[in-house]
Amino acid sequence: MTVTPDFPIPHAFAPKFEFAFTVSIDLTKAIFVTPSSQGATRAAVWAAQGTFEGPRIKGKVIPMSGGDFPLVRPNGVIDFDARYMLEADDGTPIYLQSRGYRWPKTAEIGEKMARNEDVSPDDYYMRVSPKFDVPEGPHDWMSKHIFVGVAEKVPNANRIHYFMLL
Repeated sequence: MTVTPDFPIPHAFAPKFEFAFTVSIDLTKAIFVTPSSQGATRAAVWAAQGTFEGPRIKGKVIPMSGGDFPLVRPNGVIDFDARYMLEADDGTPIYLQSRGYRWPKTAEIGEKMARNEDVSPDDYYMRVSPKFDVPEGPHDWMSKHIFVGVAEKVPNANRIHYFMLL
């Protein structure tokens, strides 16, 4: 007989994360392609401006340097594909490329989000997996680690909290 414990058993290779920084991005109004050639809705939203800050780095989002081109699937899942530029306070340019998903936990929450209304982060799933291209120097740690982003959707903006996998 196998006994299953009521608590999770730690795994020797369980990932450990360290908070890296939070990006706050103001977004432009979306442009929609409906339906796209894939039978879903494609959008384009530009990163109008923003800032980022964490224990080892801070700076700004370079205005209009890129954006997100999400695919809205018929089941309501949004498949993100974002690319834009950051600039650290010391002038270092940083290319960010991020993929991820957002989906509401109920149809009612999905309708609120579609109207760009404020909802609780507990009411939806929004996670991203970024990659950074950074020149050699004080911030090259960003291009040597895996990151996970836990995102917040706020009206006309996103806040993404990035955690570095140690």
